[in-house]
Amino acid sequence: MLVAAAVCPHPPLLVPELAGAAAAELDGLRAACAAAVGALRDAGPDVLLVVGGADQDVTYGADAAGSLAPWGLDVRTGRGEPVLPLSLSIGRWLLERERLTASAFHAVSFDAAPAECAALGERLAAAAGRVAMLVMADGSACLTEKSPGYLDPRAQPYNAAIVEALARAEAPALAELDAGEAAGLWVAGRAALQVLGGAASPLNGEILYDGAPYGVGYFVARWTG
Repeated sequence: MLVAAAVCPHPPLLVPELAGAAAAELDGLRAACAAAVGALRDAGPDVLLVVGGADQDVTYGADAAGSLAPWGLDVRTGRGEPVLPLSLSIGRWLLERERLTASAFHAVSFDAAPAECAALGERLAAAAGRVAMLVMADGSACLTEKSPGYLDPRAQPYNAAIVEALARAEAPALAELDAGEAAGLWVAGRAALQVLGGAASPLNGEILYDGAPYGVGYFVARWTG
């Protein structure tokens, strides 16, 4: 049963070493992520799972490592050969900052069908009596003219719908996110969010951060009992 969840974005610049002189610009986002991840520890879970988008579905063990070398600097998370995709590498980095260890890492394909995501969420929630989940999910990258996907007028309402669903801890609203529209709006976190929707049990939601400092929607939420 899911007893707690945290939702965080996964931009490489979240890691101060990659941001360099601009690191302070994301201090508020980092603080919000720390608070959300801390709620997972406070829930006293039996297992802690990390879910994030990737090019393909892969499950990694607790010892899986990641590197941010493809994004400019070889910052490592974990030991051994780096295998984790960006979303899960940032997820592991966030956990390590709070001295937490994941039980497993689950990469879900960016284009996974909503029903597949929900089914995965159900399986993960049944993994133990008390399950906590860290969900790595970026919003739309089409929010402004300087966004990676340029400005799309549909992006703001789509992003706002995600934030509202997270604030209310409404699993059905996450399940209803349109996969095709998400792809067109460069919403990297759609599949991971729908895994959360499939795992959800009655919890209370809270938004700790909602912004788009680089034209990409970043939001931080925590779901607790």
